[in-house]
Amino acid sequence: MGDWRPFVYGGLASITAEIGTFPIDTTKTRLQIQGQRIDARLSELRYRGMTHAMLRIFREEGLAALYSGISPAILRQATYGTIKIGVYQTLKSMIVENPQESTLFINVCCGVVAGIVSSSLANPTDVLKVRLQAMTEIKNKDAMTQAFKRIYMEEGIKGLWRGVVPTAQRAAIIAGVELPVYDFSKYWILKSGYLEDNIGTHFISSFFAGLAGAIFSTPVDVIKTRMMNQRNLIEKSPASQIYASSMDCALRTIKTEGILALYKGFIPIWVRLGPWNIIFFMTYEQLKKVK
Repeated sequence: MGDWRPFVYGGLASITAEIGTFPIDTTKTRLQIQGQRIDARLSELRYRGMTHAMLRIFREEGLAALYSGISPAILRQATYGTIKIGVYQTLKSMIVENPQESTLFINVCCGVVAGIVSSSLANPTDVLKVRLQAMTEIKNKDAMTQAFKRIYMEEGIKGLWRGVVPTAQRAAIIAGVELPVYDFSKYWILKSGYLEDNIGTHFISSFFAGLAGAIFSTPVDVIKTRMMNQRNLIEKSPASQIYASSMDCALRTIKTEGILALYKGFIPIWVRLGPWNIIFFMTYEQLKKVK
């Protein structure tokens, strides 16, 4: 029988990290979806940056707006986080007898597979989260179950798996970068002898994991967010730009807004992934000590 602990610990640690950093994720989503026009010069940017966006959302919509979509986010981490870490650790243990002897190539491959499988299964909860975060009026927000039913009735099964390709791509990149970076950072810190297997080592390793994840995943995250949110654009204006595919979204975004548009929300992504990884890995490491 396989070890169930990585699945349970991964899910619990993911939920803890999600709750602690969710307002930053809401800010990131708002920054990424603004400017979605055929001609970006016709768009009036509502938010000028992460701090301005967070303060404006809080001032105009209240604290609840920063936690809009938290329910599907928690549900997503309960599935995505559980499966991702469980699959990653299980695959590693199946390939190498001693996880400490695993190579970078093996870690990356296991991370990519874990990211694709977990994100694909959890995609409906990600769609719900993005839709709720993108709305600007709390009073018009549906409850999670109502929003789920609405998407299913109006868009069918495809609506719940809208953006699954960029979501899987992003998850493959993040899991294929963050998990190996954390493991190898921790390995080299311990090998150097400067620090022991303690909170300091976990903090430094998770910081590097978050930075690497943000650099590699931001462009795919922007595309994912826009693909998932485009149904909202249709409802607001029939003439709104609709993306035929992930590649079409990337090309149109670059054409109308420039290459740097693919890094919209980079700062909040980094600011969130840093604390998210720190909270996640430190929680995970502590749970591992539970007998």
